Amino acid sequence: MSNVDWQGKHVTVAGLGVSGIPAARVLHGLGAVVTVVNDGDDERSRAQAAELEAQGIAVRLGDGDTLPESTELIVTAPGWKPGKPLFAAAAEAGVPVWGDVELAWRLRGQDGREPAPWLAVTGTNGKTTTVRMLASILEAAGLRTAAVGNIGVSLLDAVLGEESYDVLAVELSSYQLHWAPSLRAHSAAVLNLAPDHLDWHGSMEAYAADKGRIYEGNRIACVYNAADPATEDLVREADVEEGCRAIGFTLGTPGPSQLGVVDGILVDRAFVRNRQKQAQELAEVADVNPPAPHNIANALAAAALARAYGVEPAAVRDGLRNFRPDPHRIEHVADVAGVAYVDDSKATNTHAAEASLAAYDSIVWIAGGLAKGATFDELVTGCAKRLRGVVLMGADRALIREALARHAPEVPVVDLDRTDTGAMSEAVREAARLARPGDTVLMAPACASMDMFVNYNKRGEAFADAVRARAAESV
Repeated sequence: MSNVDWQGKHVTVAGLGVSGIPAARVLHGLGAVVTVVNDGDDERSRAQAAELEAQGIAVRLGDGDTLPESTELIVTAPGWKPGKPLFAAAAEAGVPVWGDVELAWRLRGQDGREPAPWLAVTGTNGKTTTVRMLASILEAAGLRTAAVGNIGVSLLDAVLGEESYDVLAVELSSYQLHWAPSLRAHSAAVLNLAPDHLDWHGSMEAYAADKGRIYEGNRIACVYNAADPATEDLVREADVEEGCRAIGFTLGTPGPSQLGVVDGILVDRAFVRNRQKQAQELAEVADVNPPAPHNIANALAAAALARAYGVEPAAVRDGLRNFRPDPHRIEHVADVAGVAYVDDSKATNTHAAEASLAAYDSIVWIAGGLAKGATFDELVTGCAKRLRGVVLMGADRALIREALARHAPEVPVVDLDRTDTGAMSEAVREAARLARPGDTVLMAPACASMDMFVNYNKRGEAFADAVRARAAESV
């Protein structure tokens, strides 16, 4: 179906939402006969359905499991689980299932323009930051680009919109990769692998396999994390084009075909003429904002992809200097009475929290929320020596408290027995009481936010508001 005549093709779009509605409109515009199916039948869904029906698109609400008759293709929202009855019916009927990423990939070039290559990024944590760093580097090189996919501009808009791009920086989730069987990137990176979304994938092995799809068919470089052997394993297992190289990144001194750090300098021993004996300076650690270890790793991955595309070293440096991180990602909020307050509300799992905790020497940790089935023993063991104190809140805080009792019994713990949004102000007050000048009060919850907040952004805003209120009181 790469160059299919869509006129009259019967396509079922699974899910109303940020991917389903644009996909339905695009397919309808191409002449397909589109039916949207949706599990929900609430007021918002009915309003969305009415808009689509006014354009001639059929919508079935409250019936997301039945395969409409005559369906020749399903285009699904990425979050729909593979085990749904709809997909079982499709498999029995021989109907292919694509995600919106697959649809965008297949539609590239159908308007006659030369398709822009994709530099793709996935991983359990750091995807958005790395893709935005990469886009900043590409822009510094004078290239027309955009951060797209699971971030910023939608891929369908990027592929079919009026603006032309030289190259795209593409963030891809494991969900999106699961439903993108024919994707073939110019170069791709897997930043890290840790247990996440296992309720969706069914196992760590299935989750890793879906992440590894990003390497399939790569032409130039498969970028992996030298500190995470699982990412290199995925490179070994990938079926790539002849000549495609494995490129590692490391926070230590790089070997040949790696990027790394030497005496505070980000260096390249992969895309140089004599990588056995030479290294190219790219940027200083101080050019990375913030210069936390996991963020330096993100910068190295972004630099590797940019260098794979032929970007000059000066553009790597300038792009990293120009980059500003999104809110709630290890964001310094304020200094109050000699204590730094840092918002990493985006640390919604243990792997992200581990990276954040490793960035500071003496910490009062604010943690808790929805654990999503996670355990905390390994996280607590790794950070115990850095903890001045801990403030816990949220529905599953007891899991962290129990891990602290087992592995850091000497660390003082404040357990806030409340899950209302006002708990954040109390958490900041208690953290300030435990902190000493030179400490960092770090909100890196290691949990999802939905027990108390709409999303991690609202949780981060509540933390920042509480810190600023305390700063005002101290003036």
